[in-house]
Amino acid sequence: VQLVESGGGSVQTGGSLRLSCLTSGFTAHNHAIVWVRQGPGKEREGVSCISSAGKTIDRGSVKGRFTISRDSAKNLVYLQMNNLTVEDTAVYQCAAKAGWLCTLDRLNQYEHWGRGTQVTVSD
Repeated sequence: VQLVESGGGSVQTGGSLRLSCLTSGFTAHNHAIVWVRQGPGKEREGVSCISSAGKTIDRGSVKGRFTISRDSAKNLVYLQMNNLTVEDTAVYQCAAKAGWLCTLDRLNQYEHWGRGTQVTVSD
């Protein structure tokens, strides 16, 4: 089982990035996926998740700016991030859990994790 993130980088405030999470080794269509981030000096937090049926949940601080989506045929999950701020600076990881539903809070339910990709937003 493997999850590999890509797409991180450095942008200025107001910029955009699209993160990708490539999954392998498990049946993607019956797993929920979450994007998690941990900024410097901050606790890890779930940002956006998508259920196996395509239902999404976003943290309040990113609603209207971040969009999670999946392309099951390609085993990819995306996180489109727009209007980035300095507060979005973090290492972003994707994680997968078996089952229909996703959660932003009970992160210990996610069984498989990627290594992460760095996102840095500067003024």
